[in-house]
Amino acid sequence: MPEIMANTNNGNYPILIQSGKLDRLGEVAASCVKGRKAFIVTDENVAPLYLGRATESLRKENFSVATCSVPAGEPSKSRDMLFLLFDQFHTAGITRTDVIIALGGGVVGDLTGFAAASYMRGCPLIQVPTTLLAQVDSSIGGKTGIDMPYGKNLVGAFYQPRAVLIDPSVLSTLTRSVMAEGMAEVIKYGCIRDKMLFDSIEKGLSDLEWMIERCVRIKTTVVQNDEYDTGERMLLNFGHTVGHAIEKLTGYAKISHGEAVAIGMVYAARMGEKAGYTEEGTAARIRTLLEKWHLPVRTELSAEEVFEAMMSDKKRLTGKIFYVFLRGIGEASAVPTEKEVLLNRMKEVWNES
Repeated sequence: MPEIMANTNNGNYPILIQSGKLDRLGEVAASCVKGRKAFIVTDENVAPLYLGRATESLRKENFSVATCSVPAGEPSKSRDMLFLLFDQFHTAGITRTDVIIALGGGVVGDLTGFAAASYMRGCPLIQVPTTLLAQVDSSIGGKTGIDMPYGKNLVGAFYQPRAVLIDPSVLSTLTRSVMAEGMAEVIKYGCIRDKMLFDSIEKGLSDLEWMIERCVRIKTTVVQNDEYDTGERMLLNFGHTVGHAIEKLTGYAKISHGEAVAIGMVYAARMGEKAGYTEEGTAARIRTLLEKWHLPVRTELSAEEVFEAMMSDKKRLTGKIFYVFLRGIGEASAVPTEKEVLLNRMKEVWNES
């Protein structure tokens, strides 16, 4: 069973990867906290599948368990849902010796993590991701938050969990489209740091636990080096600057996060090639691989629309955009780029077929 330790300024915690591990959630929780109250936040899709198993495991370790199921989807990352959770925590009598558990995908993890970070100025948190995207990316690293009308993840906190429990077997209930969304993030890791991973996916190799472990090790290493996202961690944003803008413009509902990131990666690679940063042919390889997973590779939105939405994104620093370009598959860098230069590069590649 792979067990990866994340060592951060705000504490060290294990990332446990093993099929069937969900049934040992109670043991993991008991090792993390002194209290014996647990509050599970999940969503309406996950609850019928896995909430019962999670609850049973906790009760075996003498936890009293309260739960809340939020609507599935990005709109739940909202102020209303955040304050609903605060009310529910209060009703359940949760204290800083108890544990809050995020059982679900990235939306549940981000929302619950921010609620745990804020309630009583911080309650112990365990992440139990149930989508591929959450298992390889959003559950690790301590980024939590909610969306605002003017941007994605603009209100939140860096808040590390006490543990991350990854059970690859729960992915068997995902639809192909949700798995593909997660594969966009797996492919991203191959693009920025792991040519072997990218090459393996390209060849059709699909050892799921191996892929998850490689992605988790990359994410953990990057977070340890740059916990607060001011340097190396920016590389994880490959494809995300454009992707988040597309999500915003489509109301966080018409296109999934993974689909938006897929589009963003193709445009980033094309812009890199035009600017001479990126090895020729890289964009074509990325596009071909994404298309194998039936992910979109372009948007009907204009370059100007997307650029304007990008300007409200949190990744702006000192008047420049730190845009992540590839040198080639497996090697990325964050390049500070003037806004006018970036817009012109976007226009150059936007309508290419």
